[in-house]
Amino acid sequence: MLSQKSRYAIRALQHLADRYGQGVVPLAEIVAAQNIPAKFLTVILSELGREGLVRSQRGRVGGYALIPAPTEVRIGDVIRLMRGSIALVPCASRDPHEHCEHCLPEAECRLRALMLRVRDETARILDAVTLADGNLALVADKP
Repeated sequence: MLSQKSRYAIRALQHLADRYGQGVVPLAEIVAAQNIPAKFLTVILSELGREGLVRSQRGRVGGYALIPAPTEVRIGDVIRLMRGSIALVPCASRDPHEHCEHCLPEAECRLRALMLRVRDETARILDAVTLADGNLALVADKP
């Protein structure tokens, strides 16, 4: 399941992408427009700043701005930054790969084989969509 942190990060970055090149966006504007708790958003934006995706400006006219062009930020990468993996189960994750607790050896687990296919297809879709894409649902439906 997609974490709340990942969903908030994507929504905040989409908001910043919509204002790309127009200067910094006040935190309060993002909070109000995206319905994200201010304290949680501050933590998320700080983390995204450390990853080089957003810059912050302090002060009365402060706020946040997207650093790379919206076309350069893939949704899949944002999820990986926030969650660590796109895989639904640990054993299907590429990085970091983990063995599932209380499971069969990976070579014998038929569920793992399915989850690898799900992960690969999910990654293909999410990595094809960037913050520049307007309606994410329509873009994801393209063959």
